[in-house]
Amino acid sequence: MGPISNAPAHAPLPFDATGLRLEAGGGLIQQIHAQLKAKILQGELKAGAQLPTSRDLARALGVSRNTVVRAYEQLSSEGCLLTRLGAGCFVAAIEGLPQATAAKSSGASPQKQTPPADEPNTPLWQRLQDYEPTPVAPPTPRAFRYGLPALDLFPHALWARLQARFWRRQARGVRQGAREHEDIASLSYSEAAGLPRLRELIASYLSHSRGLPCSAEQVIVTAGSQQAIAMAALALLQPGDRVGMESPGYRAAAAALGLSGATVVPVPVDEQGLRVNALEALGRAGSAQALKLLYITPSHQYPTGVAMPLQRRLDLLDWAERHQAWLLEDDYDGEYSFSGLPLAPLSALNARAQQRTLYIGSFSKLLFPGLRLGYLVAPKAWVPQLARLRSMLDRQSSIADQVVMADFMAEGHFLRHVRRMRRGARQRRDALMQAWSQLLLPQLPPSWQGLLKLQPVDAGLQAFLPLPSRALEVHLHRAALAAGIEIGSLALVGGLPAHSSQAGLTLGFATVGPAEIRRATQALGRAWRPLLLAANPHSV
Repeated sequence: MGPISNAPAHAPLPFDATGLRLEAGGGLIQQIHAQLKAKILQGELKAGAQLPTSRDLARALGVSRNTVVRAYEQLSSEGCLLTRLGAGCFVAAIEGLPQATAAKSSGASPQKQTPPADEPNTPLWQRLQDYEPTPVAPPTPRAFRYGLPALDLFPHALWARLQARFWRRQARGVRQGAREHEDIASLSYSEAAGLPRLRELIASYLSHSRGLPCSAEQVIVTAGSQQAIAMAALALLQPGDRVGMESPGYRAAAAALGLSGATVVPVPVDEQGLRVNALEALGRAGSAQALKLLYITPSHQYPTGVAMPLQRRLDLLDWAERHQAWLLEDDYDGEYSFSGLPLAPLSALNARAQQRTLYIGSFSKLLFPGLRLGYLVAPKAWVPQLARLRSMLDRQSSIADQVVMADFMAEGHFLRHVRRMRRGARQRRDALMQAWSQLLLPQLPPSWQGLLKLQPVDAGLQAFLPLPSRALEVHLHRAALAAGIEIGSLALVGGLPAHSSQAGLTLGFATVGPAEIRRATQALGRAWRPLLLAANPHSV
């Protein structure tokens, strides 16, 4: 439908309706209501103005009379219209509205410009301006999207059966009145720290598979690892405190740490992870420059992929003890270890570390990111306070998802799925490394082949390509995107704001199978070849 144009052959309407426009496919009642309400609130229809009868306006708009009647009723219920028996509908007197202005000679209603609202000027509001959320992933995975697991390996049918069983139990419990039955979970508010059964299973899993000594009383179920990071920062830091993080590092973690008003301080990374000796230069305990908390990914540093060796881990624990600093350990992609067992957490190295370390993890990279289930392991005495914080933020995680996750773990499906995901990731890593050396590098000028070698990938779901300059990073990143290949630029994924001068690209290899990996790698080589033919490797 378009705007009303020529006046109908019937009696003229009491107001000019030429500005009303109804679009096909939308709710007609809502459109009429919204447009008449806008005219009233903007002063185009003054108090006391009479509206057309429902019959006349319906005829003019080409809609049913009942549609107009319901729009009028909604306006009346909101106090915008007054109905006088036998006289019709009139615009109500509303204080504070602008006076109607004369219409232009064309007869069209004047366009009102709404002044922009003043933006908040708080420190947090300003920090949010610098943060760019992770782009929404397309339904069909693309090479080489980073940060995603092999979603095609997820057991959809099994998960659906577990979900269906959960709801059957709920329905049966309601019918039988057996709400206290152990198989029935309450659909009301539950413990903010998480369902006790799921916390017990997470603690058991971490104790046996990761060597982390913990109990269910130390575990809080969170909405992924990023919420766990934010909770730790909000609970342990105050505005003005300094918190260290790896540089380059996990950009979303930097944003979450900054929610507390603390200053995020970059700590450089080398081929063995975070440089512990660089921490000494950042201030001693008790000084204004001292670090209150340090965020680290020692088992698999993001985004470079390096693992911290034992001696450096021990040095880090010694530093934390001497400086009375908290350690926030993120087990990023820790389960995806391709050479031996996953590395033990810091808390497993000595008893003192357990009192200074918080450990966080997520099921996003093992199941699917949309699940939004993770965990925070803290000293037992801290958990009641942290649970109160969780309750303030979003109360609790989904009861249904927690029950299904607990069933998935208790019945052995989770460990089988982890093994399957690890095998799939190793196969796809091997496909990428082979395609890189056999299909991509031979397409490039010989002078570039030695500079564009992927780093070894011993763990995780992405490979890292170090580059000699940020300018080259920008050019290669743009060329890849133009060819329809999604890779990560270190400037975008490595900190908030960009802390490191290091340059590089991140390529996720888990999202697609080996055949697509080979195709995309060859296409990437074709996209980069013209760019590199025109560039001098010694001048970038």
